Amino acid sequence: MTAMDRMSGGRFLLMGRAGMDFYADPPGAAAEHAASFVAHLGGSSANVAVALARQGLRSALITAVSDDPVGRFCVNQLQRYGVATDHVRVVTGEARTSLAVAESRLADYRCVIYRNDAADFHIAVQDVEAVDFAAYDAFAFTGTALAAEPSRSAVFRAVALARQCGIPVVMDLDYRAYSWSSPDLAARTCARAAALCEVVVGNDEEFDVLAGGGARGYDAARQLAATTAAIVIYKMGSRGSVTFHAGQVHNIGVYPVTALKPVGAGDAFLGGVLAALAQRRPLDECVRRGSASAAIVVTR
Repeated sequence: MTAMDRMSGGRFLLMGRAGMDFYADPPGAAAEHAASFVAHLGGSSANVAVALARQGLRSALITAVSDDPVGRFCVNQLQRYGVATDHVRVVTGEARTSLAVAESRLADYRCVIYRNDAADFHIAVQDVEAVDFAAYDAFAFTGTALAAEPSRSAVFRAVALARQCGIPVVMDLDYRAYSWSSPDLAARTCARAAALCEVVVGNDEEFDVLAGGGARGYDAARQLAATTAAIVIYKMGSRGSVTFHAGQVHNIGVYPVTALKPVGAGDAFLGGVLAALAQRRPLDECVRRGSASAAIVVTR
């Protein structure tokens, strides 16, 4: 049995951030003119974990949240969606769970992120060493968790433990410039991590960062698939995606929809792809299901 075959067991372990998203209400309102705000669970890894749970898979999240109502909100929401929270650690002190203030509109869309001393950057090596990786069938993490210590070291330790257990490792590049001290550090760190993964997913800008700039992202994605990764998905927004696998190149389009907001598509896409892979569907269908999930999420 290969590492990718293990994924069909359907037990996913995610690692990365969870946060609270405040959306201006009613939809279409600028944040400063909102009548009220509606709170939702956010954070890329939490979103992917929820996407998997909603599609009938079992998911658990490794993260850290602050010891306050915002952190407890995130834990409660994860549990409500069916995501296991056994590996969520509550941190004390000045660290705070991420908060995003966002708008549900396309024109002049704005999102304000509060991530000063983010709680999820406090995920430690000890947190991942307390997890029985053999109890899961795949491990996935998002690149934001690599942006600072101690979570960076914790990610690399988690990847090593997952590989020791023979389960596939999935990386969503999820590059957020504001989280990194420099693009050079991001390039070196993400490239090192991606080389250890069976599945790597990112958009064209994120692969450019991984490649060190210079519009070399497409070549970097293709090279990863030719050397270390089983599947590499290079996303291009409204132009669809390119999937590299076993020497083949698959071009998949998007589903045209009337979008309410521009965010959330990437997390839904990855959740849809992984759920379909776990169901042993053909790769093209897996990517199409990811695209369909993304299209649905941006409409609401």
